[in-house]
Amino acid sequence: MKNISFHFLRLLALFLLLPLLPVRTVAQETYVPSPENLEARKLFAERRFGIFIHWGIYSLFAQGEWFMTNANINCREYAKAAQAFYPHRFNAEQWIAAFRDAGAKYVCFTSRHHDGFSMWKTDCSDYHIGNTPYGKDIIARLADACHENDMGFHLYYSHLDWTREDYPIGRTGRGTGRKGQADWNSYFRFMNNQLTELLTRYGKVDAIWFDGMWDHDRDSVPFDWQLAQQYSLIHRLQPACLIGNNHHLTPFPGEDIQLFERDVPGENKAGLSGQEISRLPLETCQTMNGMWGYKVSDTNYKSSAQLIRLLARTAAKGANLLLNVGPQPDGSLPETALSRLKEMGEWLRANGEAIYATEGCDWVAGDTVVCTKNADALFIHLLSENVDAVTGIPLAKRPKSVTVLTSGEKLPFTFKNGTLNITNLRNLHRGENAASRAASCADLVLKVR
Repeated sequence: MKNISFHFLRLLALFLLLPLLPVRTVAQETYVPSPENLEARKLFAERRFGIFIHWGIYSLFAQGEWFMTNANINCREYAKAAQAFYPHRFNAEQWIAAFRDAGAKYVCFTSRHHDGFSMWKTDCSDYHIGNTPYGKDIIARLADACHENDMGFHLYYSHLDWTREDYPIGRTGRGTGRKGQADWNSYFRFMNNQLTELLTRYGKVDAIWFDGMWDHDRDSVPFDWQLAQQYSLIHRLQPACLIGNNHHLTPFPGEDIQLFERDVPGENKAGLSGQEISRLPLETCQTMNGMWGYKVSDTNYKSSAQLIRLLARTAAKGANLLLNVGPQPDGSLPETALSRLKEMGEWLRANGEAIYATEGCDWVAGDTVVCTKNADALFIHLLSENVDAVTGIPLAKRPKSVTVLTSGEKLPFTFKNGTLNITNLRNLHRGENAASRAASCADLVLKVR
């Protein structure tokens, strides 16, 4: 009886203390994904290929999305660009048609970037698309086009702001002319009110993609972003909505996908992805050229072969590829980007079985051979025409066949001591397979069954 009373008093004391505990601590530790959320995670992982769109009034300057802070532009002078924003060539249906033709299964659009401009008609400020000469709600049109074409609809949202006075200034945006009159409670309410608009006005939102938490990663006292409270709001408004945060850290409770910037999971070539890989669905974001937002001088695009190899290497890690396009000020997509997307679509129509709804494989041979798999087959991606043999692939049993995925051509192989070996692969780079390879600007995939 004494023990029961003691435990009861402990529980009662804990209950009375709950209102005093930080919301972040309580909510994060008790986050349990809903059944709808778990199903959404599965669908997300099956889609494997998405399009990132960085677009806002920064495109008018044609210097990329970081122009305001990089050039130390006064935020009030910068904001005048909104009165010149008239993207008369924007056509959401044409965008989505191009992305579908490329084989993409979802879109992630920058609803509000670090410059603070909202690409929808928000009631939370006057700094939005409705107060431009264009005046139309970009997000409404894009959401409708995605929903009508069975395209996943994700929204990027910046945690930081180089314009608002109530945002506590971090390590970026220090030269944009703000007075630094921080009011976190005001800014936090602003963000949550905007997120509520996005999640209640535009139908199904498949994911919220946060960015900017790293703006306070050098603070002497760790900055409390109150993520758990914000995440709880999102999951309450749309339980199936996935949350990802580009903070370059191991995921926090309440996050449903893990993001990697400019790197395949497990690599850290760009210096932004040193975090451990979690068991959540994974996504790698990468640019086609150098910048995320439109920059007139940034014409150094990756080749179609490079992009397809990146897609294959990403899928081989069990991750999605979110490939960026930076629309031009008039709302059109750059011709080079459209050309790359078209060629990726050609390859995916022939080889999509080896990408969509697959899992990653641990076995690799450097950057030249990677593997994906599903319940029926193992897919070996030859990422260089110099691959002469693939040996030592561990398998539980002898396969029935090894074929070229696109042509069905059967290849000789040996299976010994639980390992698969395929030789004389240089012959595949000649004849019909070579023609197919040149047409799609990509490498060959072998199917093992």
